[in-house]
Amino acid sequence: MQALIWDVDGTLAETERDGHRLAFNEAFQALGLPWRWDERRYGELLAVTGGRERLLHDMATRPDAPADPDARRALAARLHALKNERYAAIVAAGGIPLRPGVAELLDEARRAGLPMAIATTTSRSNVEALLGAHLGPGWAAGFAAVVCAEDAPRKKPDPQAYLQALAGLGCAPAEALALEDAWPVRGARRPRKRRAPRRLTPPRCRSPRPRRSRRAPRASTARSGRRAAAARCRCG
Repeated sequence: MQALIWDVDGTLAETERDGHRLAFNEAFQALGLPWRWDERRYGELLAVTGGRERLLHDMATRPDAPADPDARRALAARLHALKNERYAAIVAAGGIPLRPGVAELLDEARRAGLPMAIATTTSRSNVEALLGAHLGPGWAAGFAAVVCAEDAPRKKPDPQAYLQALAGLGCAPAEALALEDAWPVRGARRPRKRRAPRRLTPPRCRSPRPRRSRRAPRASTARSGRRAAAARCRCG
């Protein structure tokens, strides 16, 4: 392994349930819409990648959503922009901590000189809000590439974001480990993905167990071998 590629939402932090969902509901309320996404509904909507796409998917099921496609897209864009503002406020207020072990793994990788990149389909403003709050204003210097929704418009599981991150790292897919909470990207030989990040620690050495001595063959087995040898001699 020569590099790490990080997803953001759900991997670096539990941003979906405690961040984006709440921000969407605040955006609905701000525009006077009677829509609310509870945890169950939002869990279903997570099957759709991308916040704006998620809004459009949900609106297709609502009789009180605009019927005109252009008006629906305009409303989705307005809601999404407002949601991003509310999300940044939630992060700034300390409402979204990093997942346990993430800060330690980031620091461990930096000290080991392991190059890292970010590959996400969330907006750059959301990434800047989260990592700026937890890693400081110079957070981007710790990553060889930061690929966001604006850079890779084809949403996951399309591998576009990962391929751009690999290009920024200058390594092949087999040389990078991707930490991701979503389904694997499409395409052969893409970076391996794990559901949750774990610290990179060397395996513990174990003393080799003493080898058991082979037991002598049972008498019946030895006799059978002698009879077979005698038979071969008679045939010769």
